[in-house]
Amino acid sequence: MTENPLPACPECAGAYAYEMGSLLICPECGHEWPPTSAGPGETPEERVIKDAVGNVLADGDTVTVVKGLKVKGSPTGIKAGTKVRNIRLVEGVDGHDIDCRIEGFGQMQLKSSVVRKV
Repeated sequence: MTENPLPACPECAGAYAYEMGSLLICPECGHEWPPTSAGPGETPEERVIKDAVGNVLADGDTVTVVKGLKVKGSPTGIKAGTKVRNIRLVEGVDGHDIDCRIEGFGQMQLKSSVVRKV
């Protein structure tokens, strides 16, 4: 037996979780999570995402881009002052924690550090 048994999967409560690098993985449902995340009976801590000036963002907010952004495959990019409506906060990669649709560009992810709440 092991000294520290691994916790059950928070998604499916499967008992066969294993460690791979810094994550725990459930072979039954494929869910991956860090070992310190909350279990099924615990409340996960709420993540607070703030914009470039310190305002707290929420799903559905309208934001403005505060500086010009280059976009791969686009000759113009996103200009400062572009208004983005109905944002959605996500667990992003490399700090891209806002999922949105920008008129003329389509779906994309933005960093909260380049937007300001309207």
